[in-house]
Amino acid sequence: MQDNATSTITPETVAAHGLKPDEYQRLLKILGREPRITELGIFSVMWSEHCSYKSSRVWLKTLPTSGARVIQGPGENAGVVDLGDGDAAIFKMESHNHPSYIEPYQGAATGVGGIMRDVFTMGARPVANLNALRFGDPSHPKTRHLVSGVVSGIGGYGNCVGVPTVGGEVNFDAGYN
Repeated sequence: MQDNATSTITPETVAAHGLKPDEYQRLLKILGREPRITELGIFSVMWSEHCSYKSSRVWLKTLPTSGARVIQGPGENAGVVDLGDGDAAIFKMESHNHPSYIEPYQGAATGVGGIMRDVFTMGARPVANLNALRFGDPSHPKTRHLVSGVVSGIGGYGNCVGVPTVGGEVNFDAGYN
């Protein structure tokens, strides 16, 4: 175990935390010194795909987010679109690839829970969930375990609060291995 106060951060440690060399340089500039191992862990989580949409942000920015009917655009909670006649639709999405890979049931369940929490926060009641699921190659030794856990986690959380999963899609690609 590394001593938090005196450990030296190596390029291998940085890579193991999912940070690229340029991100580590940015971290050094922010702190003005080498981070402690705990600080490296905190930045690695906050700059992860799960927390900051590190790789998908570029694509998310291409989606329309403003207009005459947009009541609430991107932000902390769910988006709200005016449907007219006093009705609104509330939408939310989350990426839980990494948490679901680590612990499939809980990772997927907390993804569903986060979506529903953000819809509730906007004063609405979720009525249905849709899921776009991505898994590695079906022949990969971990894929069957992941599929089973994720599907159970989604159903377990949503169903226990009365919000059914009514549709979605599943894709398999070795890139998710």
